[in-house]
Formats: sequence, C-alpha cells, structure tokens
Amino acid sequence: MAKKKNAFYAQSGGVTAVINASACGVIETARKHGDVIGKVYAGRNGIIGALTEDLIDTSKESDEAIAALRSTPSGAFGSCRYKLKSLEANKREYERLIEVFKAHNIGYFFYNGGGDSADTCFKVSQLSEAMGYPIQAIHVPKTVDNDLPITDCCPGFGSVAKYIAVSTLEASFDVRSMAKTSTKVFVIEVMGRHAGWIAAAGGLVAEQGIPVVILFPEIEFDQTAFLAKVDDNVKKHGYCTVVVSEGCHYPDGKFLAEQGTRDAFGHAQLGGAAPVVANMIKDALGHKFHWAVADYLQRAARHIASKTDVKQAYELGKAAVELAVKGRNSVMPTIVRVSDEPYKYKIGVADLKDVANVEKFMPRDFISKDGFGITEKCRKYLTGLIQGEDYPKYANGLPVYVTLKNVAVPKKLAEFKL
Repeated sequence: MAKKKNAFYAQSGGVTAVINASACGVIETARKHGDVIGKVYAGRNGIIGALTEDLIDTSKESDEAIAALRSTPSGAFGSCRYKLKSLEANKREYERLIEVFKAHNIGYFFYNGGGDSADTCFKVSQLSEAMGYPIQAIHVPKTVDNDLPITDCCPGFGSVAKYIAVSTLEASFDVRSMAKTSTKVFVIEVMGRHAGWIAAAGGLVAEQGIPVVILFPEIEFDQTAFLAKVDDNVKKHGYCTVVVSEGCHYPDGKFLAEQGTRDAFGHAQLGGAAPVVANMIKDALGHKFHWAVADYLQRAARHIASKTDVKQAYELGKAAVELAVKGRNSVMPTIVRVSDEPYKYKIGVADLKDVANVEKFMPRDFISKDGFGITEKCRKYLTGLIQGEDYPKYANGLPVYVTLKNVAVPKKLAEFKL
C-alpha cells in the first residue's frame, strides 16, 4: 500500500445551512496534509458517486472557492438518500466500492451525514476486516434533527433552531398586532420525524412573552388538552402561536401529517401537520388562523445561520481528517459540552458502532410537565447553540454563494447499475 492515498468525501441525506462548512473543513485540512493525503475526490450525489464512479476532483477548485463553501448553504457536491444494505445482503455493492477505491487509490473515506449515513460509514469501515481492503472511514456528523447519539449537538441543528426561533418570534409579533379583528392563531410546522429538538427551539420565544404551544413527537397528541391550552392562551393574551413537529402523532402511533407514502429509506413521508392542527382549532374553537410550513427554508437559511453552528461544522470536518491522519477508523468526531453559561465545548470522538442506527430523543426533563413547552434546562441547552451571527457576503442585496466547477474525474471502470 502506497504511503500517500487519495480521500473520498461525500454528503448524504437532507442538506443543511452548514454542511458545506464541514466540506470546507475536510478539504482545507486534507490539503495541509499533502504528505499523506493526495487528492480529495467528492462523490457526486453522495455514496451513489462512489458506486457509479462519478467522482469530482476538488483539486481543480481554488483555495478561495473552497473557503467560500464555509458561507454557502446546501450540498456543493449533491446529496442522496441511499442506504447500503448489509454485506451479506448486497455483497455486490461493497465489491464495487473496493473496485472504485482501488482504481482511484482511495484510502480515506469521509461521509458527512446523519444516522443512516453513520450506518453506511460504519459498514464501509469494516471493509478492511471483511474484504481485505485497507480503508479508514470517518463519519462527519450532520443533521438538522439533532438526533445523533453521544455528540452534544449536530452541525446543522443550531442554524435551524435559530431560524425557527427567529421566525416564530417575528410571526408571533405579526399575529399579536392583528389578533383583535383578524388572525388569532398562527401555526408553524417544523421538521423532526421522531425527535422534537427543532420544535423546542420555537419555545425560546416564551422569554419575550409570546404564548406558545409546542407539539413534540415525544409526547402523544392529546387533542382535548391541546385545544384547551390554545383556547386558554387566546382568552388570556388575545392570540396564540403553535409550533408543531412533523412527527407529532396520536397515541396509536399514526402521524398527524402522515400521507400514506414512504421515502427511499422506508420512512413514512410526512407533511401537512400544520393544516391539520389549524383546521382542528377552527372547527373546535372557531378562531381565525394562518399556518406555514418551514420545510426547506429552515434548513437552507444560511443568511441567519448560527455562528456557533458554522464554527462547529468546520471544526468537525477538520477533526475528521486529523483522526484519519492519526490512523483512526470507524469513528466520528463529536461535540462535548463543557458548560451552559457561557456555552463552551470541546471536540471528542465516538466509535461508529455506538452511533449507527441510534436516535437521540428529547429528554423528558427538557419538556414542561404539561407537554406543551420547554423547561429552563432545555432553554439553557438551546441558547448556546444559536449564539452569534455569521453573515455571508452580500452583493446587489443578495448573499453571494459559491457554485463549484465540480470537474469530473475520468472514469476507469465499466458502468455499474444501481
């Protein structure tokens, strides 16, 4: 095995406002370790780029273009929702990966994603032992859902939390001003299939006197209690704001937002909790309402990203490369909280076997006793993660984001059908 090996980097799952900051951290750090790392090849559209030998040569990008990734949202190389099956179930895909890695002298594998990506990375990390190919696989954490275990938080979450908190605050001011003769309830639907971290961020507006009701996936939906809470807020304050997680569900497990369809991973496709809740309020209480679904806006909002989140995303990308250079395999760099006030953290490391296929839910002591708000403990947790602003450069009134050249690496192998 030659001393100098090339690296493979790819982005997976739903993209975020700061995933490119992690890409920046990986590529800039790899360039500083040119004695052991050759080129960084990015997979076009995630792991699919590795399977189809659709690689991007990041060495064709200038230092300035790579640096600009730090302030550019979304996935610069394209992402995917594709989960590798087990080696036993689909040996063909793993043999193909080895074929591609061999053809392009790849010895480092950096996969930037959430829970399913951690599972993929863990499987790749086992190639050395299972199939005799030397590869060091490091997972770079990312998920707006904030549901990866061990790490205190996940890059992408802090910025979504900031966006939802700000949006909830501003929309609540709007509703308050109109409540006397018009809208009395505003409902905003946020992401979070099984974990209510994003919805919890909406609870931060209570500090400014906003009457807010939160519907968490961790709390079974009680329609009677919910309607009573909303009506009480309207009677006391004249209006009410509702933050509903897309994963909010009835006691029987059925999602309020379930559409009866499935995504590529077999998860129920969600979307539509806000109108369900809003119409429920209108039918039962008669209050005028408006509703909104944050959808892509919440995870794409780089213009109001958390400075803390951007910094952590970059640092974890950097740490991934440093772990690989030290010979580590099958690990993930993590955020370790040192203190709440002031918020301080350090970089740690976790074994992928302890991360893959494990979800982290909101602790019950982060949710108020009635199930509709957040506690002081939760407020302290969230506040540190949304600190600071890291505005991108602007020109002609719009943010300036980079679009890379994404020059393809010449193919050496036969076509592979997924």
